Amino acid sequence: MLYEMIFPVGLMATGQVGAWVVPYLGWQAMFLIGGIPGLIITLLLLRLPESPRWLISRGRLAEAEAIIREVEASTDRRIVPTAQAAATPKQTKPAAPQRTRWAEVLSPVFLRRTMIVWTLWFCAYFVANGMNNWMPTLYRTVYGLELQQSLRAAALTNVAQVILLLACAFCIDRIGRKQWLIVTFVGGGVLLAALGLGGAADVVWVIVLATLAYGLIGSSNAVLYLYTPEVYPTRMRAIGTGLATSWLRIASAIGPAVIGFMVSKEGIAAVFLMFAVVAAVGAIASSFMIETRSRRLEDIAA
Repeated sequence: MLYEMIFPVGLMATGQVGAWVVPYLGWQAMFLIGGIPGLIITLLLLRLPESPRWLISRGRLAEAEAIIREVEASTDRRIVPTAQAAATPKQTKPAAPQRTRWAEVLSPVFLRRTMIVWTLWFCAYFVANGMNNWMPTLYRTVYGLELQQSLRAAALTNVAQVILLLACAFCIDRIGRKQWLIVTFVGGGVLLAALGLGGAADVVWVIVLATLAYGLIGSSNAVLYLYTPEVYPTRMRAIGTGLATSWLRIASAIGPAVIGFMVSKEGIAAVFLMFAVVAAVGAIASSFMIETRSRRLEDIAA
């Protein structure tokens, strides 16, 4: 979860940079600035080790062992093996490579968890990305804030997300993934419903309630990146997670069109009510999750 904080920190920094750069240098300058991290990432990927679990699943035990030894050499901390681990016989020969097909995510064994994570990804990002893309325009065109004020007000949503994610990082292994998602979807949905039922008349309330709602539901986005790989075995983790995250792209593509239609037909209050309904669907889906807290990945994904 601390790793996942990098994403909203980047959004927060981008919002602040954009609030300064766009009024003076134009929006095109943001593309030049955005290219710099891409070049840095390309270099970092060359030093990224492969997943030991994936290597083991392919029978490449020597490579997996080398990576584990490198990790162990980086710290003096050691964990005493449990009785279960000590009783597990050591593997003396490479395992047969484990293959999977994308359709396995829809097999009877994984269908339920797949439908749940797909629904969660769609709901979380329909609301979060919808708000993230729409709020600056809303502040500018409806409430008449200046461009820089609009960008800074919208950037507050990312500040709230960073704060809540920091709290989440230190609480998620005590509270659990399931409970956190239920609370954030319900809390965010209530705040959005309050805006839809009258709070949208005052820009101050919009800034406060929308910022808090985005922070709550935005934290659920990061939890989904933690949770989704936990519910699939290593052999299909990439396929399962990749298909699940495709629903955030679908939600992000549909969201702006639906928001534009709702604003023109029903007004901004209806958009907030729509977000509240989607959040409620996310809360219902969360209640059917498998809780993965403090469980071995092999037990969860069997």
